Amino acid sequence: MLDFAVSPPFDPTSALVPDALEAGVPWLSLSILFPIVGALIVPFVPDKGDGKQVRWFALGIALITFLITAAAYLNGYDPSVSGLQLSERVSWLPQLGLTWAVGADGLSMPLILLTSFITSLAVLAAWPVTFKPKLFFFLILAMDGGQIAVFAVQDMLLFFLAWELELIPVYLLLAIWGGKKRQYAATKFILYTAGSSLFILLAALAMGFFGGGTPSYEYSVLAQKGFGTGFQLLCYAGLLIAFGVKLPIVPLHTWLPDAHGEATAPVHMLLAGILLKMGGYALMRFNAEMLPAAHAQFAPLLVVLGVVNIIYAALTSFAQRNLKRKIAYSSISHMGFVLIGIGSFSALGTSGAMLQMISHGLIGASLFFLVGATYDRTHTLQLDEMGGVGQKMRIMFALWTVCSLASLALPGMSGFVSELMVFAGFATDEAYSLTFRIVIDGLAAVGVILTPIYLLSMLREIFFGKENSQLVTNTNLVDAEPREIYIIGCLLVPIIGIGLYPRLMTDSYRSSIEALVDRDVVAMERLKQPTAPMIRSLSLAPALLQAPALAAGN
Repeated sequence: MLDFAVSPPFDPTSALVPDALEAGVPWLSLSILFPIVGALIVPFVPDKGDGKQVRWFALGIALITFLITAAAYLNGYDPSVSGLQLSERVSWLPQLGLTWAVGADGLSMPLILLTSFITSLAVLAAWPVTFKPKLFFFLILAMDGGQIAVFAVQDMLLFFLAWELELIPVYLLLAIWGGKKRQYAATKFILYTAGSSLFILLAALAMGFFGGGTPSYEYSVLAQKGFGTGFQLLCYAGLLIAFGVKLPIVPLHTWLPDAHGEATAPVHMLLAGILLKMGGYALMRFNAEMLPAAHAQFAPLLVVLGVVNIIYAALTSFAQRNLKRKIAYSSISHMGFVLIGIGSFSALGTSGAMLQMISHGLIGASLFFLVGATYDRTHTLQLDEMGGVGQKMRIMFALWTVCSLASLALPGMSGFVSELMVFAGFATDEAYSLTFRIVIDGLAAVGVILTPIYLLSMLREIFFGKENSQLVTNTNLVDAEPREIYIIGCLLVPIIGIGLYPRLMTDSYRSSIEALVDRDVVAMERLKQPTAPMIRSLSLAPALLQAPALAAGN
C-alpha cells in the first residue's frame, strides 16, 4: 500500500476567514436560523385545530427562507469563483475545536436553493393536513433549516450535528403521519441512517485530531492536512458507508422503498427532492475533495456501484405493483448516474452528476406529489386496482405524462441533459481504459432503456388500463385542483428551463467542479506507479478495486 501525503494546491484565502462575517449580511446563517425560529413560533400561532391558520404561517416562513437563499445567490455569490463565498465564522466551543462556520461554493449553493424551493412547495402540498397540523408544520420548518445547514456548514463536526438533527423530523413525520406500516418504516429509517452516521463522527474526530495540536474540523483546515493514503482509505470507506445509505447505494438502499411506501406527499417531496442529495453532496465534499488519494482508488468501485444501482433498481421498479415503491426504486436507479459522475475524472461527468442531483430533486418531487394526489382520489396504491380513470382525470393524466417524460430523460427536459453529460463525460474520461468505458456506458444504457418501459406502462395501467368499475363508479374522482397544477407548474419551469438551456444551472457550479476534478486528477497522477499499465488491458476483474485501476498515462 502506498503511503504518502497528497496536498494538492489549495488557496487558503478562498476558504479561511477571520472570526467575523465576510459579507455584510449573514445570508446563510439567516437561511438556517430563520425557519428554525419560525418553527419555534408555530406552537403559539392561533389556530382552531384544523391547521387553516398555521399552514399560512408555515408557508410564509418557507417562502421568506427561499427569498433569503435567492438573495444570498444574487447578492453575495459569484459563480466564476471556485472558492468559498458568503463566509461566516464565529468561534463557538473553542475547547472542542467547534466553530460556527458557514459558506457556499458551487457544490453547495445550488443545493441550498433547491432545498428552500422544494420545502416551500412541500408546505403548499401539505395543505390538506388536519391531524396535529402544528406539529407537522413545526417539523417541516425545522427540517428546512437543518437541511440547509447540511449544505452550508463548513465544519465537519457541525456537519455531523446538522446531519443527525435533520433525522429527527423525518422520523417523526414518518412515524406519526405515515401509512399502516409507518412504525416499521420510521424505525428502519432511523436505524439505517443514524447507525451509519457514526462513521461520520469517527472520521471527523480522526481527521480533526490528525497531526496533533488543537483539533480543528473546518473544511479549509482539513483540506490542507497531509493525510497519508492509508489514513484516507480508512476514512473514505467509513464515509462511503454513511453517505451510501443516504444516497442510497445498493445494497444499503432497503430503507428507502419502505419510507416512501408509508410517507405522505409532502414528506415524499422532501425525501426524494432533498434527502437523497445530501448523500451525493457529501460524497463530493468529503470523499472526493478532502480524500483525493483514496478517491483515486475507490473511484472505479463507485462507477461499478453506480451501474448496479441503475440496472438493479430499474429491474426492481419494473416488477413493483405498488405505485409508491415503483417510483422509489426509480429514484434509486437515477441516483446511479450520480455515482458514475462522481467516479469519473472528467469535469463534464462530474458536472453531470451535480446536474443529475438537481434535476432528480425536481422530477422526483413532482412524481411523488402526483402519487400522493392520485392516492387521495383512488385510496389505493396497487396498480392492479387502478384503471380507467383517465376519462375523469384528464388534467391529472397530462401532469403525470409530462413528469414521467421528464423522468425518462426526454430531450428538452433536465434529466436528458444531466444523464447525457454523465454518459459523455465518462466515455471521454481517459483515466479509464476504453474497454471499461464501453462496458460501463453500455450497461448504464440498459437502465435508460428500461425506464421508459416501466414508466409508460405505469401510466397506461393507471389511466387507460382495465377499468375498475367499483373505483370509477363509487369514488369521487375529481380532476387536478388549481393548487396541484400550480405546484407541478413550479417544478416544471426549472425542469424544462434547464433542459432547454443547461447553463442556467451549470454555470453556477462549473468553477467549483473544475477545481474539484483538478484536485482528484493531481492525486491520481501521484498514485501512478510502474505497475499501473496492467489496467490498460482492463477486464472487469478484481483489479478494478485496486489503486492502479486507473490508466497509467497517455
